[in-house]
Amino acid sequence: MKIWIDILTPKQLLFSEPIIEKLSKKHEILCTSREYTEVQKLAKIRNFDLKYVGKYGGSDNNRKLSASIDRMSKLSRKIKMFLPDIVISFCSPEAARIAFGLGIKHVVFCDSPHANAVMRLTLPLVQKLFAPHIIPKKEFSKFGISEKNIISYKSIDASVTIKRKVGNEESLPFKINKRKNILIRVEEEESSYVSKSNKMIPIIKKITNDFKEENIVILGRYTKQIKNIQKRIGRKELVIKMSFDGKHLLNHTDVFIGSGGTMTAESALMGIPTISYNAVPNIIEDFLVKKKLIKRETNPDRVSKQIKKIFDSKKSVNQKRAKKVIEYMEDPIQKFVKVIKE
Repeated sequence: MKIWIDILTPKQLLFSEPIIEKLSKKHEILCTSREYTEVQKLAKIRNFDLKYVGKYGGSDNNRKLSASIDRMSKLSRKIKMFLPDIVISFCSPEAARIAFGLGIKHVVFCDSPHANAVMRLTLPLVQKLFAPHIIPKKEFSKFGISEKNIISYKSIDASVTIKRKVGNEESLPFKINKRKNILIRVEEEESSYVSKSNKMIPIIKKITNDFKEENIVILGRYTKQIKNIQKRIGRKELVIKMSFDGKHLLNHTDVFIGSGGTMTAESALMGIPTISYNAVPNIIEDFLVKKKLIKRETNPDRVSKQIKKIFDSKKSVNQKRAKKVIEYMEDPIQKFVKVIKE
Protein backbone atom coordinates (compact mmCIF):
# COMPACT_ATOMS: atom_id res chain seq x y z
CA MET A 1 0.00 0.00 0.00
CA LYS A 2 1.13 3.54 -0.77
CA ILE A 3 0.66 6.16 1.96
CA TRP A 4 1.02 9.93 1.69
CA ILE A 5 1.60 11.91 4.92
CA ASP A 6 1.39 15.71 4.82
CA ILE A 7 3.32 17.35 7.69
CA LEU A 8 3.01 21.08 8.35
CA THR A 9 4.36 21.77 11.87
CA PRO A 10 7.15 20.55 14.18
CA LYS A 11 4.63 18.71 16.38
CA GLN A 12 3.18 16.92 13.36
CA LEU A 13 6.68 15.83 12.34
CA LEU A 14 7.38 14.37 15.79
CA PHE A 15 3.98 12.66 15.94
CA SER A 16 4.58 11.15 12.49
CA GLU A 17 7.84 9.44 13.48
CA PRO A 18 6.23 6.43 15.28
CA ILE A 19 3.58 6.17 12.54
CA ILE A 20 6.27 5.87 9.89
CA GLU A 21 8.26 3.45 12.04
CA LYS A 22 5.27 1.08 12.23
CA LEU A 23 4.02 1.43 8.65
CA SER A 24 7.21 1.77 6.59
CA LYS A 25 8.15 -1.91 6.98
CA LYS A 26 5.30 -3.04 4.75
CA HIS A 27 4.20 0.10 2.95
CA GLU A 28 5.66 2.78 0.68
CA ILE A 29 5.44 6.19 2.34
CA LEU A 30 5.76 9.71 0.91
CA CYS A 31 6.15 12.54 3.45
CA THR A 32 5.58 16.08 2.25
CA SER A 33 5.79 19.47 3.92
CA ARG A 34 6.18 23.13 2.98
CA GLU A 35 9.02 25.61 3.34
CA TYR A 36 8.65 26.61 6.99
CA THR A 37 11.80 27.31 9.01
CA GLU A 38 10.94 25.49 12.26
CA VAL A 39 9.90 22.33 10.39
CA GLN A 40 12.97 22.41 8.15
CA LYS A 41 15.35 22.84 11.09
CA LEU A 42 13.70 20.07 13.12
CA ALA A 43 13.64 17.71 10.12
CA LYS A 44 17.39 18.19 9.80
CA ILE A 45 17.94 17.56 13.53
CA ARG A 46 15.73 14.46 13.47
CA ASN A 47 17.16 13.20 10.14
CA PHE A 48 13.61 13.12 8.80
CA ASP A 49 13.13 12.74 5.04
CA LEU A 50 10.66 15.38 3.83
CA LYS A 51 9.76 16.54 0.32
CA TYR A 52 9.10 20.27 0.47
CA VAL A 53 6.29 21.49 -1.77
CA GLY A 54 5.21 25.12 -1.61
CA LYS A 55 5.76 27.49 1.29
CA TYR A 56 4.18 28.89 4.45
CA GLY A 57 1.95 31.90 3.78
CA GLY A 58 2.58 33.86 6.98
CA SER A 59 0.03 36.00 8.82
CA ASP A 60 -1.52 37.92 5.95
CA ASN A 61 -4.76 36.35 4.65
CA ASN A 62 -4.00 37.15 1.00
CA ARG A 63 -0.57 35.52 1.24
CA LYS A 64 -2.06 32.53 3.08
CA LEU A 65 -4.57 32.02 0.27
CA SER A 66 -2.00 32.45 -2.50
CA ALA A 67 0.46 30.08 -0.81
CA SER A 68 -2.26 27.46 -0.30
CA ILE A 69 -3.45 27.64 -3.93
CA ASP A 70 0.12 27.43 -5.22
CA ARG A 71 0.94 24.51 -2.91
CA MET A 72 -2.24 22.67 -3.87
CA SER A 73 -1.38 22.99 -7.56
CA LYS A 74 2.18 21.69 -7.09
CA LEU A 75 1.15 18.95 -4.67
CA SER A 76 -1.65 17.64 -6.88
CA ARG A 77 0.84 16.97 -9.68
CA LYS A 78 3.15 15.11 -7.32
CA ILE A 79 0.34 13.07 -5.75
CA LYS A 80 -1.10 12.10 -9.15
CA MET A 81 2.30 10.57 -9.93
CA PHE A 82 2.64 8.84 -6.55
CA LEU A 83 -0.98 7.56 -6.53
CA PRO A 84 -1.38 6.83 -2.78
CA ASP A 85 -4.01 4.43 -1.45
CA ILE A 86 -4.53 6.55 1.66
CA VAL A 87 -3.69 10.03 2.91
CA ILE A 88 -2.70 10.85 6.50
CA SER A 89 -2.54 14.43 7.74
CA PHE A 90 -3.14 16.60 10.76
CA CYS A 91 -5.97 18.50 9.09
CA SER A 92 -3.97 19.85 6.16
CA PRO A 93 -6.35 21.89 3.95
CA GLU A 94 -4.27 21.13 0.84
CA ALA A 95 -4.21 17.39 1.57
CA ALA A 96 -7.96 17.42 2.23
CA ARG A 97 -8.80 19.08 -1.07
CA ILE A 98 -6.42 16.93 -3.13
CA ALA A 99 -7.54 13.67 -1.50
CA PHE A 100 -11.19 14.62 -2.06
CA GLY A 101 -10.56 15.62 -5.65
CA LEU A 102 -8.69 12.42 -6.47
CA GLY A 103 -11.04 10.14 -4.52
CA ILE A 104 -8.40 8.99 -2.01
CA LYS A 105 -9.36 8.09 1.56
CA HIS A 106 -8.09 10.65 4.05
CA VAL A 107 -7.48 9.96 7.75
CA VAL A 108 -6.54 12.81 10.12
CA PHE A 109 -5.34 13.44 13.66
CA CYS A 110 -6.42 16.58 15.48
CA ASP A 111 -6.42 17.99 19.01
CA SER A 112 -7.15 21.59 18.01
CA PRO A 113 -10.86 22.19 17.35
CA HIS A 114 -10.18 25.83 18.25
CA ALA A 115 -8.47 26.16 14.83
CA ASN A 116 -11.80 27.16 13.33
CA ALA A 117 -10.74 27.93 9.76
CA VAL A 118 -8.69 24.73 9.39
CA MET A 119 -11.54 22.61 10.79
CA ARG A 120 -14.01 24.08 8.31
CA LEU A 121 -11.67 23.46 5.38
CA THR A 122 -10.82 19.84 6.24
CA LEU A 123 -13.27 17.92 8.43
CA PRO A 124 -16.20 17.79 5.97
CA LEU A 125 -13.89 16.05 3.47
CA VAL A 126 -12.15 13.38 5.59
CA GLN A 127 -13.15 9.76 6.24
CA LYS A 128 -11.83 9.30 9.79
CA LEU A 129 -10.67 11.61 12.57
CA PHE A 130 -8.53 10.49 15.52
CA ALA A 131 -8.68 12.77 18.54
CA PRO A 132 -7.93 12.74 22.30
CA HIS A 133 -10.83 11.44 24.39
CA ILE A 134 -10.88 14.56 26.55
CA ILE A 135 -12.19 16.56 23.58
CA PRO A 136 -15.97 16.03 23.18
CA LYS A 137 -16.88 14.73 19.71
CA LYS A 138 -19.34 17.59 19.26
CA GLU A 139 -16.36 19.99 19.18
CA PHE A 140 -15.49 18.41 15.83
CA SER A 141 -18.87 17.25 14.48
CA LYS A 142 -20.13 20.85 14.36
CA PHE A 143 -17.69 21.36 11.47
CA GLY A 144 -19.29 18.68 9.30
CA ILE A 145 -17.86 15.27 10.22
CA SER A 146 -20.18 12.58 11.61
CA GLU A 147 -19.48 11.51 15.20
CA LYS A 148 -19.41 7.87 14.05
CA ASN A 149 -16.28 8.71 12.04
CA ILE A 150 -14.47 10.20 15.05
CA ILE A 151 -12.23 7.73 16.89
CA SER A 152 -11.20 8.80 20.38
CA TYR A 153 -8.02 7.65 22.11
CA LYS A 154 -7.32 7.77 25.84
CA SER A 155 -4.27 9.96 25.57
CA ILE A 156 -3.03 13.37 24.49
CA ASP A 157 -0.59 13.89 21.65
CA ALA A 158 2.28 15.06 23.85
CA SER A 159 2.38 11.59 25.43
CA VAL A 160 3.49 10.30 22.00
CA THR A 161 6.00 12.99 21.11
CA ILE A 162 7.85 13.00 24.46
CA LYS A 163 8.81 9.35 23.93
CA ARG A 164 11.28 10.33 21.23
CA LYS A 165 14.98 9.87 21.82
CA VAL A 166 17.24 12.91 21.62
CA GLY A 167 20.98 13.05 21.34
CA ASN A 168 23.23 15.02 23.69
CA GLU A 169 25.42 16.31 20.90
CA GLU A 170 23.32 19.44 20.33
CA SER A 171 24.58 22.68 21.80
CA LEU A 172 22.45 24.45 24.39
CA PRO A 173 21.50 28.15 24.65
CA PHE A 174 21.80 27.92 28.44
CA LYS A 175 25.09 28.91 30.06
CA ILE A 176 26.88 26.07 31.82
CA ASN A 177 26.83 27.10 35.48
CA LYS A 178 24.96 26.37 38.70
CA ARG A 179 22.17 28.86 37.99
CA LYS A 180 18.57 27.83 37.34
CA ASN A 181 17.45 27.55 33.71
CA ILE A 182 14.23 29.40 32.81
CA LEU A 183 12.85 28.66 29.36
CA ILE A 184 10.13 30.87 27.84
CA ARG A 185 8.32 29.91 24.62
CA VAL A 186 6.44 32.77 22.98
CA GLU A 187 3.12 32.19 21.27
CA GLU A 188 2.31 31.50 17.64
CA GLU A 189 1.31 34.86 16.13
CA GLU A 190 0.65 33.98 12.50
CA SER A 191 -1.98 31.24 12.70
CA SER A 192 -5.54 32.15 11.77
CA TYR A 193 -6.88 31.06 15.17
CA VAL A 194 -4.57 33.30 17.22
CA SER A 195 -5.44 36.84 18.23
CA LYS A 196 -2.62 39.18 19.18
CA SER A 197 -1.83 38.83 22.88
CA ASN A 198 -0.68 41.56 25.24
CA LYS A 199 0.22 39.09 27.98
CA MET A 200 3.65 38.01 26.80
CA ILE A 201 5.84 41.14 26.97
CA PRO A 202 4.88 42.21 30.55
CA ILE A 203 5.54 38.63 31.75
CA ILE A 204 8.92 38.48 30.03
CA LYS A 205 9.91 41.90 31.42
CA LYS A 206 8.98 40.83 34.94
CA ILE A 207 10.94 37.58 34.70
CA THR A 208 14.05 39.21 33.26
CA ASN A 209 13.98 41.86 36.00
CA ASP A 210 13.32 39.51 38.92
CA PHE A 211 15.65 36.68 37.90
CA LYS A 212 18.75 38.42 36.59
CA GLU A 213 20.98 35.90 38.37
CA GLU A 214 19.44 32.92 36.53
CA ASN A 215 19.85 31.63 32.97
CA ILE A 216 16.92 32.91 30.90
CA VAL A 217 16.24 31.85 27.31
CA ILE A 218 13.32 33.16 25.25
CA LEU A 219 12.38 31.05 22.24
CA GLY A 220 10.93 33.13 19.40
CA ARG A 221 9.29 31.89 16.22
CA TYR A 222 9.69 34.53 13.51
CA THR A 223 12.41 37.10 12.78
CA LYS A 224 10.02 40.05 13.05
CA GLN A 225 8.62 38.73 16.33
CA ILE A 226 12.10 38.20 17.79
CA LYS A 227 13.27 41.69 16.86
CA ASN A 228 10.15 43.18 18.43
CA ILE A 229 10.71 41.31 21.71
CA GLN A 230 14.41 42.22 21.78
CA LYS A 231 13.52 45.88 21.29
CA ARG A 232 10.82 45.93 23.96
CA ILE A 233 12.77 44.13 26.69
CA GLY A 234 16.13 45.65 25.80
CA ARG A 235 17.99 42.34 26.08
CA LYS A 236 18.89 41.05 22.60
CA GLU A 237 21.04 38.20 23.85
CA LEU A 238 18.12 36.48 25.64
CA VAL A 239 15.85 36.04 22.60
CA ILE A 240 16.71 33.36 20.06
CA LYS A 241 15.00 31.58 17.18
CA MET A 242 13.96 27.99 17.83
CA SER A 243 16.66 25.80 16.27
CA PHE A 244 16.68 22.87 18.69
CA ASP A 245 14.72 19.74 19.42
CA GLY A 246 12.38 21.01 22.14
CA LYS A 247 12.82 17.91 24.29
CA HIS A 248 16.58 18.46 24.36
CA LEU A 249 15.99 21.94 25.80
CA LEU A 250 13.35 20.75 28.26
CA ASN A 251 15.72 18.09 29.59
CA HIS A 252 17.87 20.95 30.90
CA THR A 253 15.06 23.26 32.05
CA ASP A 254 14.15 24.03 35.69
CA VAL A 255 10.98 25.96 34.91
CA PHE A 256 9.11 26.40 31.62
CA ILE A 257 6.78 29.26 30.73
CA GLY A 258 4.67 28.64 27.62
CA SER A 259 1.63 29.89 25.76
CA GLY A 260 -0.42 26.71 26.27
CA GLY A 261 0.51 24.84 23.11
CA THR A 262 2.57 21.78 22.18
CA MET A 263 5.76 22.54 24.10
CA THR A 264 3.73 23.46 27.18
CA ALA A 265 2.03 20.05 27.10
CA GLU A 266 5.33 18.24 26.56
CA SER A 267 6.95 20.09 29.47
CA ALA A 268 4.03 19.22 31.74
CA LEU A 269 4.09 15.50 30.87
CA MET A 270 7.87 15.41 31.37
CA GLY A 271 7.30 16.54 34.95
CA ILE A 272 8.94 19.92 34.50
CA PRO A 273 7.40 22.76 36.56
CA THR A 274 5.30 24.51 33.92
CA ILE A 275 3.46 27.83 33.81
CA SER A 276 1.04 28.68 31.00
CA TYR A 277 0.01 32.24 30.19
CA ASN A 278 -2.81 30.73 28.12
CA ALA A 279 -2.38 32.76 24.92
CA VAL A 280 -4.45 30.20 23.00
CA PRO A 281 -7.11 28.75 25.33
CA ASN A 282 -7.64 25.08 24.49
CA ILE A 283 -8.99 21.84 25.95
CA ILE A 284 -5.58 20.14 26.27
CA GLU A 285 -4.24 22.98 28.42
CA ASP A 286 -7.42 22.89 30.53
CA PHE A 287 -6.90 19.16 31.13
CA LEU A 288 -3.29 19.59 32.24
CA VAL A 289 -4.21 22.48 34.55
CA LYS A 290 -6.88 20.30 36.21
CA LYS A 291 -4.29 17.53 36.66
CA LYS A 292 -2.03 20.10 38.39
CA LEU A 293 0.73 19.59 35.83
CA ILE A 294 0.42 23.19 34.67
CA LYS A 295 -0.05 26.35 36.67
CA ARG A 296 -2.01 28.92 34.67
CA GLU A 297 -0.98 32.51 35.36
CA THR A 298 -1.42 35.63 33.24
CA ASN A 299 -0.46 38.26 35.80
CA PRO A 300 3.30 39.07 35.67
CA ASP A 301 3.62 39.45 39.46
CA ARG A 302 1.95 36.10 40.09
CA VAL A 303 4.09 34.43 37.42
CA SER A 304 7.20 35.71 39.21
CA LYS A 305 5.93 34.52 42.60
CA GLN A 306 5.12 31.11 41.10
CA ILE A 307 8.67 30.76 39.74
CA LYS A 308 10.13 31.58 43.18
CA LYS A 309 7.80 29.00 44.70
CA ILE A 310 8.94 26.41 42.17
CA PHE A 311 12.62 27.08 42.93
CA ASP A 312 11.90 26.50 46.64
CA SER A 313 10.01 23.23 46.09
CA LYS A 314 10.99 19.72 45.04
CA LYS A 315 10.85 18.94 41.33
CA SER A 316 9.96 15.31 42.10
CA VAL A 317 6.38 16.35 42.95
CA ASN A 318 5.73 17.30 39.32
CA GLN A 319 7.43 14.16 38.05
CA LYS A 320 5.25 11.92 40.21
CA ARG A 321 2.09 13.66 39.03
CA ALA A 322 3.17 13.41 35.39
CA LYS A 323 3.98 9.71 35.73
CA LYS A 324 0.57 9.04 37.26
CA VAL A 325 -1.22 10.83 34.39
CA ILE A 326 0.81 9.07 31.68
CA GLU A 327 0.26 5.61 33.18
CA TYR A 328 -3.43 5.56 32.26
CA MET A 329 -2.87 6.76 28.67
CA GLU A 330 -2.99 4.38 25.71
CA ASP A 331 -0.81 4.48 22.61
CA PRO A 332 -2.91 6.14 19.88
CA ILE A 333 -0.50 5.00 17.18
CA GLN A 334 -1.33 1.33 17.83
CA LYS A 335 -5.05 2.12 17.62
CA PHE A 336 -4.46 4.06 14.41
CA VAL A 337 -2.45 1.28 12.73
CA LYS A 338 -5.21 -1.21 13.54
CA VAL A 339 -7.83 0.98 11.83
CA ILE A 340 -5.55 1.54 8.81
CA LYS A 341 -5.15 -2.22 8.40
CA GLU A 342 -8.91 -2.68 8.55
